[in-house]
Parts: sequence; structure tokens; C-alpha cells
Amino acid sequence: MQRRFASDWPTQVAQFAGMACLLEATAPKPGNVHRGADFEGLTYLDFATSALVIGPALASAASGSRLGAAVLAAIRSTRHAVGTNTNLGTVLLLVPLGMVPQTKDLQTGVAEILAQLDAEDTRLVYEAIRYAQPGSMGKVDEADLAGPPPANLLHAMQLAAGRDLVARQYTNGFAEVWDVILPALQRGVRSRWPLADTIVFAHLTLMSQFADSLIARKCGAAVANQAANLAGSVLAAGQPGEQAYHEAASDFDFWLRADGHRRNPGTTADLVTAGLFAALREGIIELPLRFYAT
Repeated sequence: MQRRFASDWPTQVAQFAGMACLLEATAPKPGNVHRGADFEGLTYLDFATSALVIGPALASAASGSRLGAAVLAAIRSTRHAVGTNTNLGTVLLLVPLGMVPQTKDLQTGVAEILAQLDAEDTRLVYEAIRYAQPGSMGKVDEADLAGPPPANLLHAMQLAAGRDLVARQYTNGFAEVWDVILPALQRGVRSRWPLADTIVFAHLTLMSQFADSLIARKCGAAVANQAANLAGSVLAAGQPGEQAYHEAASDFDFWLRADGHRRNPGTTADLVTAGLFAALREGIIELPLRFYAT
């Protein structure tokens, strides 16, 4: 039986989104900001604040707002609250998930939402991306962010899908969320691992299979592939609860942080947040949460 957060659906969606963001930010994932590890100029409080302030935009998405408007509203709220980009990729993933009606299957519904996007959505999403001011985006020949928005947002995402895992979700119906992250979260729930360990396991699982896009943009494909291989080595060392696994995860965390946080696997974190939203919506993860081992 699914445990809901509130009686009305838009509020539930906002709470699922906020909880997903907070859970992802709190879990001690290698290389990322979490409750015990800040970056210079980017803190856990920034992520916790961001999780809170996007709620109204997600509620509007669940109430029928167009995708581009909800994305822009969430990014404006975030930028006003924390003054930096903490969640552009996360918002781009959560908004279409949040738009799926309560009565619709989430996987089928999000594909239908993406198929309905139009030029106005493209214009508003481009405005949101520029407002967020993400780093390391680079310049491309077609559909560049500095140029006029293309007529079709999915076409722009298709052009970026080979270099950005968030864009890829728009082109494949969130395949990595359904095929990689949700099964990893379900394994943790079935194994009765603490939720923190389950989230880290899902993070490592995705990262081992798909090189992180943010690392690739900042450090190049070779470093991103090295990070993916190291994530796989952690998984090969054991599983949550085993000493060898946790020692390998700690070593991986040290390696990711050793280059001034340039190896921060931020895109992986975005997709894990989308997976957590889906797990909360579908009742795979329920309240009360057993976050740490007792």
C-alpha cells in the first residue's frame, strides 16, 4: 500500500520531488556534496534549500502547467534562493515526471508528456538553462544555448543525447531511470539495506554503466570513463554492509574529490533523484524512512 504525503495530488507531487532531492543530497555518494561534505562555494544547505523551493513549480506542473513554464519557475526560485546552479538537470527530469497524471502509469505517461512538447516549451527551457548559468556547457554547431531556441525541444535533446545523460532521457523515455536506477533501488529495499546505502548503490550502479556527463564536460571522456571503471570496481568489491565495499567506496570518494571537485558526478546525481521520485510515487520507498543503519 502506497503511503501518501498529502491529500491533493499537486501537493503530493511537490513533496515527492522535494523528498527525492533531499534524500539524494543527504546520501553520502562518492564525489558529491552531502550532509558531511561541502564544496567550496556549494554546500549541503544549498541543495536542501533548493529541494524546498522548487515545490510550487512542481505542484504547478502537476496542475497542468506546460513543461517549459514549470522548469523556468523552478530554476528562478532556485537561483533566487541559493544564487547558484544546484539543480538544472534535476529539474529538467522531475518536471516531466511530475506532469504525469495520478491515474497514469509513470513510464507511459512521461513518454506522452515528452511527445507533446512544442516551440514554446523549447523557448522557456532555453531561457531556464541560460538563467541557471550552468558551467562547462561548451559550444556546438546546432541548437547552441547562445543562439536562438530551435523549434523542437526533443530535436535539441537528440543532438545533445550523446554527450549528456539528462538530454538522453528526453529521447529514450527515461530508459536509464527505469532500467538501471529503479532496479538498483528495488534491490536495496528488498535486501533491507538502509536507504542511504541503497541510494549510494544506485548511484554507483548507474555511474559504472554510463560515464558521468558532467565529469566528461569538465575533465574529458577519458577521465569520465576512468571514473565509471572505478565505480564498477567498488561494486565488484562487495555490497553494502561489507567492509571491502565500503573501503573501496571511500577510496573512490577520495579520488573523485582529489582534483578540486572537478570530478563531481553531478549528472549521475540528477538521474538518481529522478529515480527516487519514481520510487516514492510508486510506493517502492515508503514512510517512515530507515535512512541509516540502526
